[in-house]
Amino acid sequence: MYQHINQNNIFASEQYGFRNNSSTEKASFKLINGILLALNNKLTVGGIFCDLEKAFNSINHDILLSKCEFYGFRGKTNTLLRSYLSDRYQRVLINNGFSNNTTFSEWGKIKHGVPQGSILGPLFFLLYINDLPNIIVDSLKPVLLADDTSIITVNPSPSKFKEDINNIIGNINDWFRSNSLLNFDKTYFLQFRPKNSYEINIKISCDDKLIKETKNTKFLGLDIDSSLSWKDHIDQMMYKLGKAYYAIRYVNP
Repeated sequence: MYQHINQNNIFASEQYGFRNNSSTEKASFKLINGILLALNNKLTVGGIFCDLEKAFNSINHDILLSKCEFYGFRGKTNTLLRSYLSDRYQRVLINNGFSNNTTFSEWGKIKHGVPQGSILGPLFFLLYINDLPNIIVDSLKPVLLADDTSIITVNPSPSKFKEDINNIIGNINDWFRSNSLLNFDKTYFLQFRPKNSYEINIKISCDDKLIKETKNTKFLGLDIDSSLSWKDHIDQMMYKLGKAYYAIRYVNP
């Protein structure tokens, strides 16, 4: 499957997860560099940071298999993939450490998701969301790393910027809803701007739900704030280093 995907250049260039010659560093650079270029050119820039709720467990098998067929995995190959995903069961084991009794739940059939810890699991997920960048217009810059999705929008006009943001929210909501993935409770909008510049008053909503606006967010381990000052990230790193330093001193006084 990997050979077929690589030979036919199937994966979207915006996807950085689970791929050779891609990394969190490259994804982070693309996002941060795009924001800085926009700010340097005095453009209005903002980001939508999406959380794909329990992404690997939410994949619809029929949709996945239809996408696999679209990407060239047809006939016996598609039948084999269907067999691989079908008729899987799971149960919960509870081990009571006090009485040495083990309790099992009833077996339940797995109707969604890909096998966790498998080689094909990440590949299936990338194929599942591979068409997401196709719904995003040229003025928007998506960055995908597995189930972390961010979309940066840039526009010289504040009014057009508002229009772009609301349009893309509508588009990605339609895509995520049809693919059973998005959790709007953990989707945030972050407006980037230089210090001491005015903030655009903007409200983003979809399906009568207001998208939360934040002053900072986490992206691939980075604490990003609205002015890219890195203060939050540095504070967090200092806190972690302080704990590590204390632990080292405790072990080797």
